[in-house]
Amino acid sequence: MTGRSSGILLPIFSLPGGCGVGSLGEGARTFVDFLAAAGQHWWQILPLVPPGSGNSPYMSPSAFAGNPWFLDLEDLARDGLLTPDELREARYPDLDRVDYRWLAETRLPLLRRAWKRGRTACRTEQDAFLRAQAGWLPDHALFTALHAHLGALPLDRWPEPLRRRDPEALEPYRARLADEIDFQVFLQYQFFRQWTALRAYARARGVSILGDLPIYVSADSAEVWAQPRLFQLDEALRPKAAAGVPPDAFSDVGQHWGNPLYDWAGHRQALFTWWVRRMEHAALLYDAVRIDHFRGFHTYWSIPMGASAALEGRWEPGPGQDLVDHLRREVPGLDLIAEDLGDLDEAARDFIAGSGLPGMKILIYAFDPVGESAYLPHNCPADSVVYTGTHDTPTFVQWLFQEASPAERAFASDYLRLRADEGFGWGAVCGAWAAPSRLAIAPLQDVLGLGADARINTPGTTGPHNWSWRVRQDALNSDVSGRLKHITRTYRRG
Repeated sequence: MTGRSSGILLPIFSLPGGCGVGSLGEGARTFVDFLAAAGQHWWQILPLVPPGSGNSPYMSPSAFAGNPWFLDLEDLARDGLLTPDELREARYPDLDRVDYRWLAETRLPLLRRAWKRGRTACRTEQDAFLRAQAGWLPDHALFTALHAHLGALPLDRWPEPLRRRDPEALEPYRARLADEIDFQVFLQYQFFRQWTALRAYARARGVSILGDLPIYVSADSAEVWAQPRLFQLDEALRPKAAAGVPPDAFSDVGQHWGNPLYDWAGHRQALFTWWVRRMEHAALLYDAVRIDHFRGFHTYWSIPMGASAALEGRWEPGPGQDLVDHLRREVPGLDLIAEDLGDLDEAARDFIAGSGLPGMKILIYAFDPVGESAYLPHNCPADSVVYTGTHDTPTFVQWLFQEASPAERAFASDYLRLRADEGFGWGAVCGAWAAPSRLAIAPLQDVLGLGADARINTPGTTGPHNWSWRVRQDALNSDVSGRLKHITRTYRRG
């Protein structure tokens, strides 16, 4: 990343559209057009992987697969794989929220019809895609087919021969589940075909994609099943210890994520190879990538199996700068950003500062009315990414009126020169865009001045409001794009 630029954070599921969830189709292209009209050079998204527990993309059953719910159904219909009546069946009246239960009940049966019609027509292209993705796709397709066949039982409750990938036990299932395996390959072929087209559309309009790489995978994942030696697991493939964090700005009691931890001590070189594969895969999808929980490369919070609280964990050493240097050598064309939020001791801060990766500065954490904050825009270094907020924080308006103390609110109002007639979200955008940071990012909710109902996720909680907010298409209008373009030009980010 060179020069000064800016962009907007919006998950794919939040895109506008009438089929229950954002897709890689018209809504995505409309948003790219909005970004281009607003003078924005970056679109930051959340992980593209299938969601896991709590519908979180950070607890995914795959580190490589795309989320089939994001498939553009109209694109499939243009190829003759869905009928007009089937498209009408896929319409959903609520344009403001993703209903994951409804999607789980309706979307895969609809996509199976598309697969049955297209399995012959796209066979050559699909087989070529399978060969190109041989490092992960066969395992993903077989794991997903078995998972469905076993009634969605988690991996640690599978029959032992299947859990342990006994070849004699697996072979009959490969034959019995051949159609389901082929269906899973079809979904991934269509996803990556559509994503490639969308990325080319964005690139042609001067918009680059900033992806997000979860540091961990789910215990119930194809990766744990296919390569258990990479993780700290017991004989039943259950985590010996789980990932999380101690108390920090996001949670007073810490967070118990439950992901299995990597076995850096036992299989360091194999993990280096696996992480290179992840980064090479990311380079096919994105122009830059944010590494979630980057400090876990330095030290990670290890919560013993059976512990009831995150507080029972302890810090353990990660692979350190050796992995960072290895990834930058092996995948040189992919810009990296370090997610460096949360509880950081001096050693972790020194590691991040010495990594050579830009870190994150979050505006809503800047307004300590007494002390001096590194997140205040005038203190942000050039080699950083300044955010008004993230997918895990309240929106700026929510923070200002519901979570900030009176003193914080007064300081923020003075510093940002906030005015009700202008819109409080615009004041936050101006503050971030004015910072020395080479890249400034705002969640779309802050550009639109939205409150608590538009928050993407509240860490440490589950519920229907997490990972479900969607924007209406009429919000992506010329008044908003024109104002954002003016701010972008004013602060020389165009």
